Amino acid sequence: EMDDEDCERRRMECLDEMSNLEKQFTDLKDQLYKERLSQVDAKLQEVIAGKAPEYLEPLAALQENMQIRTKVAGIYRELCLESVKNKYECEIQASRQHCESEKLLLYDTVQSELEEKIRRLEEDRHSIDITSELWNDELQSRKKRKDPFSPDKKKPVFSLTFLRPYIVYMLQDLDILEDWTTIRKAMATLGPHRVKPEPPVKLEKHLHSARSEEGRLYYDGEWYGRGQTICIDKKDECPTSAIITTINHDEVWFKRPDGSKSKLYISQLQKGKYSIKHNHN
Repeated sequence: EMDDEDCERRRMECLDEMSNLEKQFTDLKDQLYKERLSQVDAKLQEVIAGKAPEYLEPLAALQENMQIRTKVAGIYRELCLESVKNKYECEIQASRQHCESEKLLLYDTVQSELEEKIRRLEEDRHSIDITSELWNDELQSRKKRKDPFSPDKKKPVFSLTFLRPYIVYMLQDLDILEDWTTIRKAMATLGPHRVKPEPPVKLEKHLHSARSEEGRLYYDGEWYGRGQTICIDKKDECPTSAIITTINHDEVWFKRPDGSKSKLYISQLQKGKYSIKHNHN
């Protein structure tokens, strides 16, 4: 048992001991704070100076990543430049090929037109040119006396041939020549502005019905337009596929699968030299 004085004394001792412990704890805490603060300041100075490992390692990773991305960007730039250069060269080559193709097409077109004009001039020349041999033969046949001892020969029928087909006139040769001379004289009196005479009507029957109307082609009951795929058939040749590009009054232009262009005349379709049909493949 303790009296009151001992209890009070004991309490005061405990309070003093607690005060000392609190003071020691506060001193240790302040010392630890100062040490940590000094360590942080030292690490900050190392970072500022560029010597801290915590700063150098991420910096090295960033620099390595930057070098890789820079290298990749350079390679991508070279590829883009090469692609643009190849595209430019392809455009130049395509332009040249297109120019050559258009030149060949223009040459073929001009050649076809000139050949058509030459053909028409040949038809006109053959249709209006009467040689003097026929006239001389007729006059000589009238002057000659018939030999009574020679066998009676049938007189051949005179014919004027206009390319294909031709017309056979059941008239005397001299009558035809006299009529033709009269026509030529009448044409000469018309002056330089005379109208070109119409060619004789050809007794030709078309095997197929073909004509062009408003940019479309009518052939054997079917209509054909620009851009349609057709199958062209010619005797003794394999059928070919083509695409219609242009339909004119007397001709049809088409393009073959190999890119070449050609034409056929509507008269050739009428005569059966060529035949066409829709290609639904």
